[in-house]
Formats: sequence, C-alpha cells, structure tokens
Amino acid sequence: MRDFHLPGRSPLYGTHGIAATSHPIATLTAIETLKAGGNAVDAAIAASAVLCVVEPQSTGIGGDCFCLYAPAGSGQVIGLNGSGKAPAAAKVQWFLDQGITEIDRHSAHAVTIPGAVDAWIRLAEDYGRTPFDRLLQSAIHYAKEGYPVYPRVAHDWQRAKAALKTCEHSRQTFLPNGKPPRPGTLHHQPDLANTLKIIAAKGREGFYQGAIAESIVTFLQGLGGLHTLEDFATTEAEYVTPISTVYRDYEVLEIPPNGQGITALILLNILSGFDLQALDPLGVERFHLLCEATRLAYLERDRYVADPAFAALPVEELISLAHSRQLRRHIRGDRAMADLPAPVFPTHPDTVYLCVVDDAGNAISLINSIFHAFGSGLMAPNTGVILQSRGAGFRIDPTHFNCIAPHKRPLHTIIPGMLRETSDTARVVMPFGVMGGEFQPAGHAHLLTNMLDYHMDIQTALDFPRVFHALNTCQVENGIPTSVAKGLASLGHKVQPIPAPHGGGQAIWIDWQSGILMGGSDPRKDGCALAY
Repeated sequence: MRDFHLPGRSPLYGTHGIAATSHPIATLTAIETLKAGGNAVDAAIAASAVLCVVEPQSTGIGGDCFCLYAPAGSGQVIGLNGSGKAPAAAKVQWFLDQGITEIDRHSAHAVTIPGAVDAWIRLAEDYGRTPFDRLLQSAIHYAKEGYPVYPRVAHDWQRAKAALKTCEHSRQTFLPNGKPPRPGTLHHQPDLANTLKIIAAKGREGFYQGAIAESIVTFLQGLGGLHTLEDFATTEAEYVTPISTVYRDYEVLEIPPNGQGITALILLNILSGFDLQALDPLGVERFHLLCEATRLAYLERDRYVADPAFAALPVEELISLAHSRQLRRHIRGDRAMADLPAPVFPTHPDTVYLCVVDDAGNAISLINSIFHAFGSGLMAPNTGVILQSRGAGFRIDPTHFNCIAPHKRPLHTIIPGMLRETSDTARVVMPFGVMGGEFQPAGHAHLLTNMLDYHMDIQTALDFPRVFHALNTCQVENGIPTSVAKGLASLGHKVQPIPAPHGGGQAIWIDWQSGILMGGSDPRKDGCALAY
C-alpha cells in the first residue's frame, strides 16, 4: 500500500476491459473501442493509430510495429514482426563504393520500408472484429481537428527540434511559427489526416501502392535513396514464434530477433542466479547487479542479434541457463567489471507502448516506433508521414551479423513483453512493456524484478527509480539517492545523473481467479491506464 501523503497514483482496477498507453487520448480511444464492441486487438490498433498523431516525436505510420497477442485462456501467444526491410538495392558494396561507413539517421538510407500499417491490417483481419476503416476514425479526427500537446510530448519535441530543420515538409508540419508547440497548444496534421483517410478507404494498398507510396519513393530517390515502388508493394508483416525463459516461476515471452527481446531474456537469466529478494530494492548492491548483468547482456546483443533470415543466430544457446552461468561468473559484488567495451548500437530516447485486455480475457502487448525522435526527420510532400530511421541501426561491415543487405531487417530495439504462468493452465497473466529505446531490455528487467522479487504492485513497480548502464556510464534518475550513486561510484562505476528519465511503461495484470484486471502507467510519460 502506497503512502497517500506522498505524490503518486494507485493501480487501476476493472472487470470488463482495461487499457494502458503512453497518452490519455490513446487510452480513452482504446476504452471507447472496447465499449463499442471491439476486442483487445481492435482497441490496440485504434490506440496505436491515435498515438501516431498525438505523439509524433515517438511514433508514426512511417515506422514499425511488434506485437504479442494472447487469445483468452488458451495459453497461446502469437508473435507478429511488423518491422520493415532495407530496399532491394541496398547492397553493402554499394555503400562501401560510395565511401559510406555508417548510415546517418537523417539520410534517405536510414529509412527502411515502414511495416506498421501492414502489421495493423494483418492483425485486424486475422484477430479483430471491427472493420479496419472504423479503427482509424479517431486518429483521423485528431489529425484533422487538432489535439492538445501534452507536457512530456512538448518536452521531447523541444529537445528534438534540430531533427526537423533539415526537411522543409517536416519543418512546416512540426515547427509551426518556426518553433515546437508549447504544452496546451492545439496542433493539426491535415496531410496525415488525408493519408489516414486513404488507408481507411483502401487498406494496405492505400499506403503501399498508389499516390502515397509514389510520393515517398520519389522523395527518397531525390535524396539519393535506393527505394522503389516494388519495395513498398511487397512489404508484409510476419508471424513469428515467441522466445522465452523462466524467471521466478513465470515464463517471460519476447519477440525473437531481429528484435532485442533476447537481450532481456539473457539479462533475466543472469539475474536469476542472485538472491535479489535479500537486497534492498533501492540499494547499491541491487543496482550494481542490474548494471553488470545489463553490460553483459547488451554485449551479446551487439555480437549476435540481427535478421535471422540472413544468419544462423545461436538463439537457444544464448538464452540457455548454461550460457547465463558463464556470463554470471564475470560479475563480482565488490567491484565493477573492467575493460568491457561499451555497446555500439545508436542511442535513441523513446517510442510508444500500449497493452489492452478485453472482457473475454484476450490480451495484447503492442509497440510502435520511428526509432529516433521524429525518426529520420524526413517527410514526403503532401503525405504527413514522418519516416523512420531504423536503417541507422545497420552496420556497413560485411563480416557483421547486422550488416545491411537487400530486404534485410535491422537489429530492432522495440520489444513488447508477455508474462505467462508455468503451471498446467499456462495462462497469460501480464502484457507489459517499458519504452526508452536501447533501455528497453533493462527496463523489462527493472519492472519484472520489482514485481517478482520485491512484490511491488504494478503501479509502484513502474514508478520505482531506475538506473541504466549505457555508454560505459551508470546513468541514474533523480529518484536514486545520493548515497546509492556514491556507493556505485565506490565500486568503480562511472556515475552520471541523466537529464531525462529512463523510458516509460505500461502493464496489465490479469487475476483469473477473481476476474479483476489491474493496470499501471508510468509517470515518466503523459499516459494513463483506464478500466471499466
């Protein structure tokens, strides 16, 4: 029970349906969709579309999507990889011949073919029960009629304004009067509203063929991009089998590579060998172990994670308990590991995540992103579509797993999570996700250890202060006591306060016995959970 004298919020409870997203307008859209007869899939798609309007710095229809979906009570978890691929002409030798050794996030080469729209449509057709065109109506309304800019969105917008200045179309849309909108400002995206109307009327063909695709391809080719109309027309999401590990008697499920969900599983496997429950949840020892396990898990990510269609990745070995035991041996309680290289994957701050459970118990965990804030910063004329920068995650190195190649997906950071019982019923008990770009695997470990080791309720677990080891630095939030920061430094960590908090998150717990749904939403974002 939280101290009601102090700032904070209580967990959210419901019985008929519940949604948790990073923005109140999107959460309300999800609940309205459920109450109108839609199921969890319908509500998630409608909310994600709204987020592509009201959180334009974090997501958009020019980006990608991953999803874990659990049909009610079946124990089955269905994975969908809606991440886009490099153009067919994107051969590594071409880049080397041009003297390109890394892909700049603002270049046309950073734009992989957007996969989110196809993923939404496939989900709606296979598991939804509301006509797809109806699911986009709220997003169309807010894009056309305007939406109030919320404080966290405005904060991120201000920090990312430089990304918008190099493209005339982005600048006109997102820097009205030459600057980012302030909190409480009404912002409109009429071109995006028209694009969403076309998609609502024509389905995937409205985005991947016809005038929208032609505008995007012509624009990118004019900037030196290798994209073609054929690249867009052949894009499709792919159903995948989730990968998992067991942590504290629950099965943790993630999307397999090219996503970095495997990193969270490696990290949890390493932590499973320590008695965290015996440590202070806000203590030096706990955060030291989290940081050291994070460093080891992220090195494995950088070495191995890529598109499995192009390389035989040792997934089973990497998530085996034997492998985690080998990694765990490097961790000492009295000092930080020395001479460990820092992860080299591009840093980026955020994305959007949401989860929904409906009255039947169907549960969905969905994440949508354009990678960096405002993605590549590029927008094709008359489309309103800000294009993602996922291609910046490729390597220009023929020997590396994650080297760019035709029709290849890059290493991807966005990872929806799902928690399932290990009993005979094997029911899903929690869709969850923690945003924050490269922080996400560590965020999954933070949330799950808070709940499963320290038995925090779902909201307290999301609220709790975070530490993340990145760029050879132990980055601490304001909520970490000075004594803990000094204690980490005494163990050899380079400690640094971080100006923006680590990500955000949402989660929903399903109590199958009582029928109660409990949700939480991270205060680091503007969002909320709602239930009825």
